[in-house]
Amino acid sequence: MKLLFVGTNPENTGAATHFVALAKAMAEAGHQVSGIVPRKGLIGEGFEAAGLPVRYSIFRNAFDVRGYAAVLGEISRQSPDWLVGNFGKEYWPLIACGRLTNTPVALFRHRNPRMSKLSEYGVPRLAQRFIAVSEYARGAYLRWGVPSEHVWISYNPVDTVQYQPDPQRRAQVRREFGIGEDDIVLGYVGRMHGGKGVFQLMQAANQAMAREPRLHVLWVGDGHEEGRLHEIAARSGFEDRHHFTGWVADTSRFHPAFTFLAFPSIEPETFGRVSIEAAACGVPVLGSDIGGVPETMLDGVTGFLIEPGNVPAWRDRILDMCDEPRCRAMGLAARSYVIENFGNAAVAKDFERLLRFGAIPVHHLGHAAT
Repeated sequence: MKLLFVGTNPENTGAATHFVALAKAMAEAGHQVSGIVPRKGLIGEGFEAAGLPVRYSIFRNAFDVRGYAAVLGEISRQSPDWLVGNFGKEYWPLIACGRLTNTPVALFRHRNPRMSKLSEYGVPRLAQRFIAVSEYARGAYLRWGVPSEHVWISYNPVDTVQYQPDPQRRAQVRREFGIGEDDIVLGYVGRMHGGKGVFQLMQAANQAMAREPRLHVLWVGDGHEEGRLHEIAARSGFEDRHHFTGWVADTSRFHPAFTFLAFPSIEPETFGRVSIEAAACGVPVLGSDIGGVPETMLDGVTGFLIEPGNVPAWRDRILDMCDEPRCRAMGLAARSYVIENFGNAAVAKDFERLLRFGAIPVHHLGHAAT
């Protein structure tokens, strides 16, 4: 198939990461993929790094004539089988361009906040595919009143070559932060604000550190409440075992250094990309049993699901993951699970089937019994 991906959002968001990853996955699967992307930002840089052909343009809003001209020009030149979009401000422009040229349109929705009444009614019905990135998200759209026959599912892909166990990176990152080879490293990757459960994680980690002297936490990312976490760490008595990277463009180099990952959100996540990135590196996950996170893992097999915000429960599971044979076994299971369900080849196959036949993937992810 010939696929024209239109994503002109210059921000470095999870949706942008998904957009690039899906385009690369489809290209690797043998499809002809091109993009209309911005010159700056994660999407433009990601398409360029992947060697995908692009036209640089931008939709500043849904009425930007330059954006329409770029899309219609590429449709005329390429005759794509599908237009693929990821961002709200481009929904109506892509629907309009698709209608004008008789080109089907597939639109992803990554967020749960409700759209305007016009968009909520029209976009799922006028796009040939309106796609949620998890069962959790699909359920939210159905509760809006979107008919079930108008909402499909396609999970995020992860490049299991970019994200894989890497002993050299593991040793390098640990040396960089003064962490020993035999130490146990709890990793956190993401923004640092209250909804991500970082304060509850800090409490649980400090309680676990009091019982496990080899336990360290590597905090990867930044956010407006990072300073408060530094202050709490400084008062904890374990300041030398909390390590902060600040903002980093490429988080993939840190995952192999983790013994396990914590994904402690107390507000629902639409999907939870960080979970599958860690698992692809052979790192088991402690994940909040909320939103789309349970769909990224098998409870008791690739990690553990835990009640959001329950500090004693998180402390106990952190200590459970300090059992190294258990952690290694879960890490092996995690990588296998991700390759089978979220690897580029698996997601590309599902997405192709979705475009051709409108089928929701038949396998049900997550929620294994402990």
